Amino acid sequence: MSKILIIEDEAAIRRVLVKILSEENNAYALEEAEDGLQGIEMLKKEDYDLVLCDIKMPKMDGVEVLEACKKIKPEIPFIMISGHGDLNTAVNTMRLGAFDYISKPPDLNRLLTTVRNALDRKELFVENKILKKKVSKNYEMVGESDAINVIKDMIEKVAPTDARVLITGPNGTGKELVAHWIHEKSMRNNEAFIEVNCAAIPSELIESELFGHVKGAFTSAVRDRAGKFEAANNGTIFLDEIGDMSLSAQAKVLRALQESKISRVGSDKDIKVNVRVVAATNKDLKLEIEEGRFREDLYHRLAVILVKVPALNERREDIPLLIDYFAKKIALEQGSVQKQFSDKAIGLLKEYDWTGNIRELRNVVERLIILGKPEIDASDVNLFANK
Repeated sequence: MSKILIIEDEAAIRRVLVKILSEENNAYALEEAEDGLQGIEMLKKEDYDLVLCDIKMPKMDGVEVLEACKKIKPEIPFIMISGHGDLNTAVNTMRLGAFDYISKPPDLNRLLTTVRNALDRKELFVENKILKKKVSKNYEMVGESDAINVIKDMIEKVAPTDARVLITGPNGTGKELVAHWIHEKSMRNNEAFIEVNCAAIPSELIESELFGHVKGAFTSAVRDRAGKFEAANNGTIFLDEIGDMSLSAQAKVLRALQESKISRVGSDKDIKVNVRVVAATNKDLKLEIEEGRFREDLYHRLAVILVKVPALNERREDIPLLIDYFAKKIALEQGSVQKQFSDKAIGLLKEYDWTGNIRELRNVVERLIILGKPEIDASDVNLFANK
């Protein structure tokens, strides 16, 4: 049942609102406040799904109540109640974060529709918050080694800026994770994070994928299509394995970085974009430049900040933490009890040569959990780790 607070100094209006909302299949729990100060006190003590708030009130008006609430509980939608002379103020409150406004005397259908829409928005807000927490957990940065702490410190400094970042390191080390955390901690974290695996897209399609195309640009272009840069507008685009990008696509990316403009394949019309670019590669781009496979001017545009992610063999002290993290995660995914690893099992795993890095360690932990004993010991590691 949704909980609604009505802040209104006129008792007659409060009665009308309560009567209308009470007849909505008993879907709402209603509470009343006679003025803005009482309303603020109730908002501090209780959680509400929606607030209906009058604009003209003694002691504290509705605009002040809205501003105060947005500081303490920004997720609560506000519907402002306006008299005829308050309409301009009511419209202005929407700039301050109000969901909508209704006029006095309240129209039954307008009120119920606005209330339902506001509650739907609150539900979406909560769902997005939960989803965001899940995303953050999926990209948790595990480790306390000096190498990882250096990266964590760098992310804290770099993320709030719009500086471009180039992430380097071998396959399976967690470059994607670093990119996600840069976005999560940036000022763009409420906007899109768009990933493009440049190695997985055929060279003849990469430009269309990044910049979109217009109908008729090539045989299969049956309609206009926006590209990844447009999808990432105001957010972050992550160009993974950028060292595999074709030279023609590199030239267009360079233009996008220089001019904040792109053009769809088959079109000469410019489209303005505001995108933060984070790139990653497992290649030595300086060697690629020497051999003519990567543009030096693009490299310098991308590598404003360089983040080098170490191989797992360079941070062996993090292996016990990673094993515990993966064991918990796998147990949660499988709905089973977490298996423990003996000290000897962990010791053996710390000594292995992890050529596949963290990705390989995760696979080995999962294999041991599936095939090993209730407590994973050294014999399980020797039998099932396949190292």
